[in-house]
Amino acid sequence: MVDIVVPAEYGYVIIVAILSVLQLTSMGISVYQARNQAGVPYPFVYADKAEAEADFDKHVFNCKQRVHQNTLEAFPVFAILLFTGGLSYPIITASAGAFYLLNKILYSRGYSTGVPEKRGQGRFSYIGTLAMLGTSIATVYHLLIN
Repeated sequence: MVDIVVPAEYGYVIIVAILSVLQLTSMGISVYQARNQAGVPYPFVYADKAEAEADFDKHVFNCKQRVHQNTLEAFPVFAILLFTGGLSYPIITASAGAFYLLNKILYSRGYSTGVPEKRGQGRFSYIGTLAMLGTSIATVYHLLIN
């Protein structure tokens, strides 16, 4: 049996986790504001294609909604990799997580302009994901070998 010891530096991992929740909250507020500005009523998740093509505010709302949805879709993987890899490699994992979050900001800012092609500004978030995947695999390996 292996004992799991949480290193003191794990606090950095927790800081990145808190920042990720703040980022999701900020995106949610942005979607709410765009929804009100575009006049898209609940329970509709998006403005339909004809509405979005006719009204730029509705198009921007759809873009902001997609940013938020995409980030929410990826969040469970991000969180699992962050918390797992951080057990053995807290500094590397927290740095990779912060890099991921910074790229999500670029992704969000680009996509939220209403020009979806600008979302590519945050394409390097996958480097952070792959780094966290690496630290997670190494953590699991060490847990199983010892």
